[in-house]
Amino acid sequence: MNIQDLTRSLKNKNNSKIVMLVADGIGGLPNEPGGPTELEAANTPNLDNLAKKGVLGSMYPIKPGITPGSGPGHLGLFGYDPIQYDIGRGVLEATGVGFSVGPKDVAIRCNFCTLDARGNISDRRAGRIPTEESAPLAIRLRDVKIAGVEIFVEPVKEHRFVVVFRGEGLGGNVADTDPQKTGVPPLAPAAEDAAGKKTAAVAAEFVKQAQKLLAGQAKANGLTMRGFSVAPHLPSYEEAYGLNAAAIAVYPMYKGLAQLVGMNLVGEPASLSEEIDVLEKAWNDYDFFFVHFKYTDSRGEDGNFAEKVKMIEQFDAIVPRVERLNPDVLIVTGDHSTPAAMKSHSWHPVPTLLWAPTCRPDRCQAYGEGEALCGGLGHFEAVYLMPLALAHANRLAKYGA
Repeated sequence: MNIQDLTRSLKNKNNSKIVMLVADGIGGLPNEPGGPTELEAANTPNLDNLAKKGVLGSMYPIKPGITPGSGPGHLGLFGYDPIQYDIGRGVLEATGVGFSVGPKDVAIRCNFCTLDARGNISDRRAGRIPTEESAPLAIRLRDVKIAGVEIFVEPVKEHRFVVVFRGEGLGGNVADTDPQKTGVPPLAPAAEDAAGKKTAAVAAEFVKQAQKLLAGQAKANGLTMRGFSVAPHLPSYEEAYGLNAAAIAVYPMYKGLAQLVGMNLVGEPASLSEEIDVLEKAWNDYDFFFVHFKYTDSRGEDGNFAEKVKMIEQFDAIVPRVERLNPDVLIVTGDHSTPAAMKSHSWHPVPTLLWAPTCRPDRCQAYGEGEALCGGLGHFEAVYLMPLALAHANRLAKYGA
């Protein structure tokens, strides 16, 4: 019996409210030896005050030493073993923009990129091209035609778009074409098993035709493909935890993941402040609220330490509004670490804060990596965060006689 099966057998409904605030990629590293991390450098009086009343810990999104993608990182937060439930980014992105991925579909999350005269990538995200420029380009790619396969192209946000191939004999095991660095060309689609061969061939033809359609664009004259995936089967939050759950997010991928675990998407916020507006309006309608903030992650990926600090301070500023709602359990965490020093996701544990009237406060005085290393939650895997939340909300019955 895994931890989710155990919590399912012990779930106990009541009127408690649980809020999970997720600052994507919040964990970091010092920019110089002996210096603070981004979180420790930020002015976070509200989070620090919450830390004094609550309990901290260091959370491994998957397993120690394993660097998670955003999908696995969030699955762990939601209590689903990300090794057991392997969901590709393509499905998450497609679901997030309202596309229903069917049984004959392979979904792919794509990035526009900038190619130089030699065909090498000079910018992996096409200068973070704004949505109003990228969306018409994504729609233009609907002109790609490949015999025997239906093709759907949907704009997402900024440099991101989704491609879905629909047809017989398609598999999702195809390697990403993003080499994760500049100065080299995109990789060719490569099948990782027999079922992926047809998909890889279709993807190669799609890229070939797309490059012609994008020729002459100053920023988005190329593309990379990531997260080839087919639709998963997951127990819902209601089934697993007895929770009527709401998701409040700006970016489609996180909306998609929330939908796949049975959360209801609430509102259409465009900023963190608007997300809290939505939270306040929906407060009486749900038991559990997942609130997602993206820009701590993107500033880390840009390698911009100072800007990530500013994003953390923006995140800190909304905490009093959440506290005024009087949740029974309030969690602050991230899906992974994204140190600006590394410009990427990393394996480092994520500082996690839990407050509830039933929590056992530790001696931590601030919300940061160093304090979390000494916190009362210890070092734990993300799949145990939801059981901890349920327990502190008195939503788990006793196990055994």
